[in-house]
Amino acid sequence: MSESYDLLITGGQVVTPNGIETIDVGVKGGRIVALGKLSGATAREQYDATGQHVLPGAIDTQVHFREPGLEHKEDLACGTAAAALGGIVAVFEMPNTQPNTLGAAELADKLARCENRAWTDHAFFIGAAEENVDELAELERLPGCAGIKIFMGSSTGSLLVEKEELLLRVLKNGNRRCPIHAEDEDRLRERFALVRDGADPVMHPVWRDTEAAVIATTRICRLARQTGRRIQVLHITSKDELPILAAHKDLVTVETTPQHLTLSAPDCYERLGTFAQMNPPIRDEEHRLGLWEGIRNGIVDVLGSDHAPHTIEEKNKPYPKSPSGMPGVQTLIPLMLDHVNKGNLSLERLVDLTSAGPARVYNIAGKGRIACGFDADFTIVDMNREETITKEWLAYKCGWSPFDGVKVKGWPMATVIRGTIVMKDGELLGDPQGKPVRFTDTEPFRAS
Repeated sequence: MSESYDLLITGGQVVTPNGIETIDVGVKGGRIVALGKLSGATAREQYDATGQHVLPGAIDTQVHFREPGLEHKEDLACGTAAAALGGIVAVFEMPNTQPNTLGAAELADKLARCENRAWTDHAFFIGAAEENVDELAELERLPGCAGIKIFMGSSTGSLLVEKEELLLRVLKNGNRRCPIHAEDEDRLRERFALVRDGADPVMHPVWRDTEAAVIATTRICRLARQTGRRIQVLHITSKDELPILAAHKDLVTVETTPQHLTLSAPDCYERLGTFAQMNPPIRDEEHRLGLWEGIRNGIVDVLGSDHAPHTIEEKNKPYPKSPSGMPGVQTLIPLMLDHVNKGNLSLERLVDLTSAGPARVYNIAGKGRIACGFDADFTIVDMNREETITKEWLAYKCGWSPFDGVKVKGWPMATVIRGTIVMKDGELLGDPQGKPVRFTDTEPFRAS
């Protein structure tokens, strides 16, 4: 008797822990149950992946979807739709919304807003602040919480944690890995005089210079060592930080972004103006190449988009009144597939940075690899397909991308989340069915 599956993916080049194999994938109950030659099997639904690569579902662990409070820029429905269209199966959203995500009530509100609206699986960071520091160890264990986010550099509301005493209290209150925005606030304040009265956007990485990043990264690594707390230093921008981070890899993991790997100063500011403005900044070619060296030598663990949209009207304000941030969740996979085709990294390394890496860093349960028993999450791509990123393809509310008009080779063809095809050939299918991501260091995993 032939085996029957809910979904059967056939004919693809499947990236498994064994390497890239031409095998079929059988899915039942939202999980992978069979890998191999399944020619005699039947299925309720079948996807022919001939000529395509089947990757473990890509996870973007740094997005800002702006809901609640700033829905004119983005919301959870549009943001997760963009993610799914770009081949992303799960997102971790940051706490600098209005109100800030500081406690159980704000977390519950965000989770409720996702019900029947989120196209991808999701989790939310709670922000560290003076008013919640003594509750962080309890808050980080709530279902749907991805961990505690620390902003060492400028942020909104009460999320700025710059004083060493408070940083130590935050790090001592809890056990899960803390993601860190590492820029030194004192240096940023001192150097703001360079741009305060107006300047060309090319001054952005001059004001927020590499020293501001190095000071903060050195400091947080020292405090992580002092407290024994695991941290993830986000959106690394400079080659100067990499030796510091390499010396602390037993406690410290590292993220960079496709923007910092693709764009460089001064060209991006000359072409895009304030639309190239983000924090920490896009830096010059020396640092871009240094980040690639960090990927090749294994210091970088994760790629995140740092999707942080603002409206065109807001971005058109004169610098430095213009807000920092750019969208990126939908273009992460196309940009990085293009880098694979250009020889900048292998497809297996891209999988490590977008699937296995996020799962390892944040102890995600059941995601991050194509193996029996894992969630049936797949990012199915055509490595030979050439496309141009256009505003018409983007689902962003903000309506723009710094990569509008960029030609890429390699394109997401389907997004499968827990066995359901949610995107195929550039179209969203069915209704939003995203669920909260689970974590092995917080879930009780009782028998059902």
